[in-house]
Amino acid sequence: MTAADSQIHVMLVDDHAIVRQGLRSILERDTQIKVIAEAASSGECLALMDRATPDVLLLDLKLSTSSDTEGLDLAREIADRHPKVAILVLTTFLNEDLVKQAVQAGAKGYVVKDVDTDALMRAIHDVSRGESAFDARSAAAMVRSMQAPAPETTPGLSPRELEVLRHLARGLSNKEIGKRLYVGETTAKFHVGNILRKLEVSSRAEAVYEASKRKLL
Repeated sequence: MTAADSQIHVMLVDDHAIVRQGLRSILERDTQIKVIAEAASSGECLALMDRATPDVLLLDLKLSTSSDTEGLDLAREIADRHPKVAILVLTTFLNEDLVKQAVQAGAKGYVVKDVDTDALMRAIHDVSRGESAFDARSAAAMVRSMQAPAPETTPGLSPRELEVLRHLARGLSNKEIGKRLYVGETTAKFHVGNILRKLEVSSRAEAVYEASKRKLL
């Protein structure tokens, strides 16, 4: 595998050209990250996706159109048409509803634009590996948004799976979970897979959301 093959290909979606230029300059300091495309709108993004599919879509939810939901609508469409693309929200807006809606739309992570450079790069690496990535304030907002009565039925998670679930909620990777529980990464991944299946979700972020809603954390 060449160095180019191992790079994380990123598409930037933000309606401000100066923001995209700044992000490109920052991200490409990491030799493992390559910005392959930029888009200012959902239509432009979808057109570009037909020619070059990125590993990570770095998406601002608030694009300058008459629709306040364009970013969320785009996330849903990308998640449906290109399920292998990891969507990472990068926005100035932070509230419980937006974080919850972003996760439900298919986002694997949510960070605010005042996050430091290293944290943003870590988030891109994390979601490219299938992990979730939330900064501290976004994670707290998501948990607050999920404070709801538990449903009548709860999944039959084993004590070990509940333990793994708590580590998932802290944003740990499979490898990190394995180290904490003194098991191999493959075993940790197996437990995570069981959790997703039992909670009937498709991503780690959705698992944390569903578990919080069911008061399993």
